[in-house]
Amino acid sequence: MPNKADVKAWKAQLVAQAEQQILKLTDSDQFKKYLNTLAKFHRYSARNIDLIYAQNPQATQVAGFKQWQKAFNRTVNRGAKAIRIAAPIIKKLTPAEQKHLDTTDERAIVGYRYLPVFDVAQTSGEPVLSAKDFVKENLADHQNVTSLYNAFKDYLNQQTDLKVSEVPLATLNGAKGYFQPSTNEIVIGGDEPDNALKLKTLYHEYAHSQLHGLKSAFKDRPRAYQETQAEAVAYVAMQNIGVDTSNYSLGYVATWAKDKAVIHSALSEIQQVSNKVIELSDGLTKQLGLQEAPKEPEHDLKKLSAHDLNKSYQGLQQQIQQATSPQQKAQFKKQLNDVHQEISERTQKQLKAFAEQNPEIKQPESELDQSLKR
Repeated sequence: MPNKADVKAWKAQLVAQAEQQILKLTDSDQFKKYLNTLAKFHRYSARNIDLIYAQNPQATQVAGFKQWQKAFNRTVNRGAKAIRIAAPIIKKLTPAEQKHLDTTDERAIVGYRYLPVFDVAQTSGEPVLSAKDFVKENLADHQNVTSLYNAFKDYLNQQTDLKVSEVPLATLNGAKGYFQPSTNEIVIGGDEPDNALKLKTLYHEYAHSQLHGLKSAFKDRPRAYQETQAEAVAYVAMQNIGVDTSNYSLGYVATWAKDKAVIHSALSEIQQVSNKVIELSDGLTKQLGLQEAPKEPEHDLKKLSAHDLNKSYQGLQQQIQQATSPQQKAQFKKQLNDVHQEISERTQKQLKAFAEQNPEIKQPESELDQSLKR
């Protein structure tokens, strides 16, 4: 069994690898093109974001009629209904107006007008890079992720003050789940068909609850920090159980953490939560029997037939490759070593017996020993 130092090093390595891969992605030419695309879109006020959502909840990227043509080489589709946003009317003030308004500012907002903008879905032309080019939603399913998801959800509901519930994905406006700090509730899209993505979402929202709840030390971090931290925790937790979510997680993180300083700062704060999630997952997988050793090596190896012994050896090799934690891998390696020792001893006996029965065949002892080494 690995000692505490080995386990600690394993957890630290997972976080370090996450940071390296995220930084590598943000250095890619495609990501730089994505940032250039974002720069072409205007930044809208909270008021205008509310206006856009109220008129078209599915809108993702909006721009004016001419801006779509000049900046993106796209045209607004015929008959498309415009989304109206508020634009300030700014006027240069006369001295009298400055005195009346009790201001020294030369200009002031004197009113608002409503300008038309259109969502990318209402346009046609050259492709526009979006977050979906980095956030790949299809993860390869993995054995036992459904069991672990259910066990983790039950643990949070029964052993913590969190409440985890499920709702249809259609009610989440494109999200996979969310954490509500005011009620300490995690909501997951229950009908998500990709079980690995569903488990990753639960890890993500759990990380939010630990890092960004009402009483959390990092609750006031900017949104970019929060999303970077939560998804990095989810990525590390999934890596620990042997499920690679890099296509989804790293792209997700990169689209939020556009500044490398944000990546470094955000990830430096997730170590504690990552460790907690890994420990919880390891405990649950053990309870579910997902870390139990195969039964064959528990038998007296000397009583196993050569066929069963070889079968155990092959099975343990496969178990080591699929091991999801240092504890599992160490356990399987020890059992593999026992089986290998038994096979070696039997082979030596068989060779010795063969040599005794065939004295005309001479083979140096050292050469025989060397042939048995692996």
